[in-house]
Amino acid sequence: MPPDLAKIEATLLAAADAAATCTLPLFRTSLAVDNKLSQGFDPVTEADKSAETAIRAVIAEAFPDHAIIGEEWGTSGNSEYCWIIDPVDGTRSFISGAPVWGTLIGFAHNGVAIAGLMSQPFIGETFLAVPGRATYRRAGAAQPIRTSGQTELAQSRVFTTTPNLFLGEHWPKWQAMESATRLQRFGMDCYGYALLAAGHADLVIEPSLNTYDIAALVPIIRQAGGAIACWDGSEPTGGGDVVAAATPELLEKALELINAA
Repeated sequence: MPPDLAKIEATLLAAADAAATCTLPLFRTSLAVDNKLSQGFDPVTEADKSAETAIRAVIAEAFPDHAIIGEEWGTSGNSEYCWIIDPVDGTRSFISGAPVWGTLIGFAHNGVAIAGLMSQPFIGETFLAVPGRATYRRAGAAQPIRTSGQTELAQSRVFTTTPNLFLGEHWPKWQAMESATRLQRFGMDCYGYALLAAGHADLVIEPSLNTYDIAALVPIIRQAGGAIACWDGSEPTGGGDVVAAATPELLEKALELINAA
């Protein structure tokens, strides 16, 4: 049976509300931070863990037969329908008190995300997409969002979390993108993709993403009129080296630039 899109939208919103009850009380507090890595720094907090638990509970009640992939608690279930969760995308921002982290919840069918949500509960913003529309919600009101329509690299505003992600073999690709575009901004995590969908940025480029980093954002960008792909042109829902653009024309030019560098 095809998915009930109204129920999926309601579940996305309910799950985001459940996550916010876990994240907001801990934001801008002196909470403990654990490191997932023996070398380097990949932070995780109680906010990440408890929020994912809350999201999973909402999804399991609404769609008990669906699979779930989460950053903190792994994979459960086996289905053509899958929910993909990053309870706090941008944990570094979260522990630094910067309100550019977000809760990401995506819904995929046969490996392609078709609905998704990015919630920034401290600001009170939600970016949501289901087939046929993308909306921005704040203060109880919802309005449609569209990308900027930009088609030219030279006029584009580009986001990436940090240029350091490109150090090594990918460094020439970042240098080419920086040289070809008008403005570069850093440190936005998932919020940069949401700003692209709402028309405030034109490109986002990042290497080595996991599925939970990007799946929820794929439908938000596409339903707002944008385009997104891995650098080899493949479907980005599963993660990888990703670039998102305000238009298919701009994406094509970005991919040509990236692959020539």
